[in-house]
Amino acid sequence: MLTAFRITAILEGISYLLLFALTMPLKYWADMTEPNKVVGYAHGFLFIAYVVIAIVFVRERKWGLRRTAILLIASLLPFGTFYADKKYLKPLDHSS
Repeated sequence: MLTAFRITAILEGISYLLLFALTMPLKYWADMTEPNKVVGYAHGFLFIAYVVIAIVFVRERKWGLRRTAILLIASLLPFGTFYADKKYLKPLDHSS
């Protein structure tokens, strides 16, 4: 579960940054809507997957509300999932 969550967190973070840094400027400045649509759908799927896996993961680990909130809020912030991975998930990988 940890590996799946870490991969999803990284992919969600990448899709979020691609959406804002690449495809939205293409949509509004170059009138290219297709990349935004494709990356937007991918990001939406990854966002939902991240939230679902986060909830399952924190229940499995019996983590409290604070860590749960941090992991969920991280999905809303640029670079947030990278922070969550480094601060909360990567150390677990080394301790297993």
